[in-house]
Amino acid sequence: MEIRTVHANGVEFSYLTVGDGPLALCLHGFPDTAHTWRHLLPELAGRGYRAVAPFTRGYAPTEIPADAAYEGAALAADVLALHEELGGDERAVLVGHDWGAFPAYAVADRFRAAVTMAVPPPAALLAGLMDYDQLKRSFYVFLFQTPLAESAAATPGFLDRLWQDWSPGYDASDDLAFVRRSIGEPANLAAAIGYYRAMMGTTPPSGRYPDPGRAESTPILYLHGDLDGCLAPDVVKQALPHLPPGSRAELVPGAGHFLHLERPDVVNRLVLDWLAAVP
Repeated sequence: MEIRTVHANGVEFSYLTVGDGPLALCLHGFPDTAHTWRHLLPELAGRGYRAVAPFTRGYAPTEIPADAAYEGAALAADVLALHEELGGDERAVLVGHDWGAFPAYAVADRFRAAVTMAVPPPAALLAGLMDYDQLKRSFYVFLFQTPLAESAAATPGFLDRLWQDWSPGYDASDDLAFVRRSIGEPANLAAAIGYYRAMMGTTPPSGRYPDPGRAESTPILYLHGDLDGCLAPDVVKQALPHLPPGSRAELVPGAGHFLHLERPDVVNRLVLDWLAAVP
């Protein structure tokens, strides 16, 4: 895989890429990096796609955005700009995990097909979040609204324990090394936390980006690990009514939150079969 850069939506993005053909844009989440797609990208390339995984805004080596905007509309605008700048056309497909799923729910209609993982559509997420046990799992979301956020997240072992809790039994050593290189600096860590502050309204919207709405026509495959320690697998039951017609929601057995890393054989097959089946 090569690493390249592209200027899109006022941000200099770095991205991993392999293959030639229609664009397959793969978006990572937190606390993670573009390297999370190291198993899927070569498989997409083998199916004739130009597979691209950007480091999202604020995650080094991508720039920290000058406008400090991390609201959902900004993330959606990034995806649309990357689609254009990377030569995406009507054959392009979109894959998003965790935070990468949020803009997918908004802009999937600009793509032929889409796959999301580990975070359901916002309406389903909000309904599931009010469960007491889920509120305990989501403690970090509320911690990140406070002035203690950066200090807590920078404490040795904090991000390691998130990975351990979210994907029990998975060895995340390589992934955490990538994460430390990407958001180990205070400014990058603050940017990553900024996504959560924008989501909960602690940081008001910048007003720079229009509301992208939500996808209504492009079918989405939603995948969730049945051992996910971040979001309870019950959210899968609530996801499908909030997805476009023709969508599908499926549990991946023996996988936690980072299901595409834990069970790449299963997840890659599900993703590739779905992309091949959607007209």
